[in-house]
Amino acid sequence: MTVSAKPFPVQFERLEEVAKQKMAKEVFDYAQSGAGAEETLRTNRKAFEKWKIVPRFLSDVSTLSTKVLLNRCEYEAPIMLAPIGMQGIVHEEGELATARAAAKENLPFLSSTVSSFSMEEIASESNGPRWFQLYYPNDPALAKSLVDRAENAGYSAIVITIDTVMLGFRERDRENRYSPFLLGKGIANYEADPVFSERMSLIDNATFLDEMKKVFYKPTLSWDDIAYLQKITSLPIYLKGIVSAEDARKAADYGIEGIVVSNHGGRQLDGCIASLDALPSIKKEVGNELTILFDSGIRRGSDIVKALALGADAVLIGRPYLYGLAVDGEMGVRQVIKQLKEDLYISLSLAGVSSINELHDQFVHQI
Repeated sequence: MTVSAKPFPVQFERLEEVAKQKMAKEVFDYAQSGAGAEETLRTNRKAFEKWKIVPRFLSDVSTLSTKVLLNRCEYEAPIMLAPIGMQGIVHEEGELATARAAAKENLPFLSSTVSSFSMEEIASESNGPRWFQLYYPNDPALAKSLVDRAENAGYSAIVITIDTVMLGFRERDRENRYSPFLLGKGIANYEADPVFSERMSLIDNATFLDEMKKVFYKPTLSWDDIAYLQKITSLPIYLKGIVSAEDARKAADYGIEGIVVSNHGGRQLDGCIASLDALPSIKKEVGNELTILFDSGIRRGSDIVKALALGADAVLIGRPYLYGLAVDGEMGVRQVIKQLKEDLYISLSLAGVSSINELHDQFVHQI
């Protein structure tokens, strides 16, 4: 008699628990934790609980569409896979498996600068839509090289993370004395970069990680650096990490394609405003001048409905698909996406919405 495999978890909380069982303690803590006392991490979820959906009934939802146009491409759902670095720590195939899953579900995958595989290796595994997330290095030549490589490898947008001029104070990682970065788990793009290789060849007794640390963070990152990147690439640029209307306005004035309203999933500045709470004022400020993407705290279809109603054009998911990867590799990521798509479809139907374009801020109420 054969024992059937356990069914894939449906509840996010159960998925997290199963993923925890699959990972070493320090790896799970790295994936799940936030900065400081984790106030921002908790606030991201509490913000969703403060907003309630106001459904409309007696509406025909028999031909409901969840399709969305992003970066001049149509996708079947307003869901993107957020850039998560060093995915090799939770599964041996890491970003390769995630990129394949995203492609098969026709959703964009955002590949991190600190991926476990190079952007070219990831591109060779997937013919799906791919965007490249850039941690802006403290070296203009290296920045240009990374962006040029992304363009040559078929990535269709550059997403610059602007909230990581240094690493947040992550207490659990410090308690565990764990850093996958220092263990060399996210160095593939630097290893494959010709500009960085040349830099290494010119420095006597240089160690790879020491040189990478010297240029990885850019505390002087400014709007001038964004303008420089605009000049050297033909790819559309998005800024990830905006939580103020002031920064959103400046992005629009600079001609940026879009922004990601995000506090880095609570992993950078503790005590920061919840991403969802930042969304209404940003939408009010820039309207339709920018593509507005949302990140930090999405767990279920109803969360997506709330974010879209408050002004987002699409959302990024992070920890849910990472847990899916840990539990069952590529198939785990696909299952998380499929469940989230179905949950979104049902939530929209029950809200009386036949197209995501119908959503606006009167569909939600803050308590």
